Amino acid sequence: MIATPDRTPLPREFFDRPVLDVARDLLGRLLVRTTPDGPITLRLTEVEAYDGHNDPGSHAYRGRTARNAVMFGPPGHVYVYFTYGMWHCMNLVCGPEGRASAVLLRAGEIIEGAEQSRPRRRSARDDRELATGPARLATALDIDRALDGTDACATGDTPLRVLTGTPVDPERVSTGPRTGVAGEGAVHPWRYWIAGDPTVSPYRAHVPRRRRS
Repeated sequence: MIATPDRTPLPREFFDRPVLDVARDLLGRLLVRTTPDGPITLRLTEVEAYDGHNDPGSHAYRGRTARNAVMFGPPGHVYVYFTYGMWHCMNLVCGPEGRASAVLLRAGEIIEGAEQSRPRRRSARDDRELATGPARLATALDIDRALDGTDACATGDTPLRVLTGTPVDPERVSTGPRTGVAGEGAVHPWRYWIAGDPTVSPYRAHVPRRRRS
């Protein structure tokens, strides 16, 4: 018998911890995106940790900018960035204020509201592919820069909230290098996923871009 997921919102204290602890513990949690058409609920199956000034792979490695400012704010807030001129990606800020660490949400299973996500993800062959990959996840949940800075721990009406869900057995958690990270940051095994879950995205190593002649 499958246990009913816990719908209790995660407190800010959950996010006010070291980024590697938060990243691993986010697996199995529920992300609820509230839209005018109703809620979309996603079970997190894959994430990556980014550790600020200690991490060459992090947007905050070289300090604070207008783009990454939310990463330096209170834990439990949403950091959304735009990449490759076409895609948004969503992160959850963690650690103490000023520390600039965050967890990238890479993949998940939409367990409620899939009918809202399908029109946004017409290339998905089935519902398992709706949120397989960080850009696909953000597209499926209608995430863009307008949600940058949203407090996912706020009470009352909020467009995004993280619920307790069903924490994953540690023996089912796999770790490995982060997707597409180059240089020194490529060696960190800071990608976490639920082993065997069909919604987890395929790993791809960083491939340098070729300069046009």
